[in-house]
Amino acid sequence: MIKEIIVVEGKDDTVAIKRAVEAETIETGGSAINKDVLKRIRLAQERRGVIVFTDPDHAGERIRKIIAKEVPGCKHAFLTQEAATSRGDIGVENASVEAIREALENVRTDGMRGESAIAWEDLIEAGLIVHPEAASRRLEMGKRLGIGYCNGKQFYNRCRMFQISREEFEAARRHLDKEEGAGS
Repeated sequence: MIKEIIVVEGKDDTVAIKRAVEAETIETGGSAINKDVLKRIRLAQERRGVIVFTDPDHAGERIRKIIAKEVPGCKHAFLTQEAATSRGDIGVENASVEAIREALENVRTDGMRGESAIAWEDLIEAGLIVHPEAASRRLEMGKRLGIGYCNGKQFYNRCRMFQISREEFEAARRHLDKEEGAGS
């Protein structure tokens, strides 16, 4: 049983979550998240805690940002697009039981306060921005760090938001560089 309430986009996501774990959910009803849903999420966060588990697409990211802004301190679970895609459709409802459990085991807590251990220059040096392979490198680093895929600016913000340590960042970078070296 998961103590926190999991915020998902719709009914099919709830069904997928309940196949994988024993948990309660709040459904946003899609990307048009309204004040009543935010009020329920805020109450859930105060009483039991919240895990935001949205689709790894633009709409899911939009919902995640709204919730993070309106209800600080939530935990976030991320699926890769590969794990959430079936027949061209991207969504939590398409993920395997194992992928959902793994994402929930690797949640990150929103800690937007304070400074980041990772500087913008670190992203440039790691080839995560201003690099011909930046998008694919961010995808792999996002998987390793458990913060999902996003553009360069959002990657920087997530490093800050989830308080990624320099050690975590460097370990993920070494692993990525080693894999790329092996692939050459």
